Amino acid sequence: MLTAQDIKNKTFDKAVRGYNSDQVDDFLDVMMAGFEELNTLNADLSAKLESATSKLEEYKAQESSVITTLESARALMNDISASAEKRADIIVKNAELDADQMIKNARENVEKLREEEKLLEQRVASLKHRLRNILQAELDRFDSMDQDVFGATLDIPAAASGTAESPQAQFERLTKVDMEPVDDDKFKTRVIGKEE
Repeated sequence: MLTAQDIKNKTFDKAVRGYNSDQVDDFLDVMMAGFEELNTLNADLSAKLESATSKLEEYKAQESSVITTLESARALMNDISASAEKRADIIVKNAELDADQMIKNARENVEKLREEEKLLEQRVASLKHRLRNILQAELDRFDSMDQDVFGATLDIPAAASGTAESPQAQFERLTKVDMEPVDDDKFKTRVIGKEE
């Protein structure tokens, strides 16, 4: 590559009818100055080009890194989204299973309560029946007792008004009967059955 120094150092042979050496030197000086400017400008532009190329390579590397990072972020977002959807599905399924189990437990509890209610109703009915039988047995026993103990039968006619006396009123009236003292030897405590 031709430099300004090459132009400055260039010499020509002298000929008889050659160019004017002063004009040639002046022209070479002007050319040398222009060439120096061009070389300086070229060096500056080369340095700038080198710097720009270096930055471009750096940007390209960063661009590649940014693209890789963005792709990784996109993949991570997709994974997170898929994971969140799976978790949401699992939560919904668990909630549905829990709800189904709660409904099943509630139905079982209702069924148990119904069974207990039936058992209680049966027990109440049985107890009523037993009490009715006991009361009837006692009434039968009272009816069959000797008139000496009560002085009259239990079937006392209703009052003169003609209305039937309630069992409660009849019981209260009969329990208020004044009894005379009884000779202990004559009436010993004994169980009177229906056969008697």
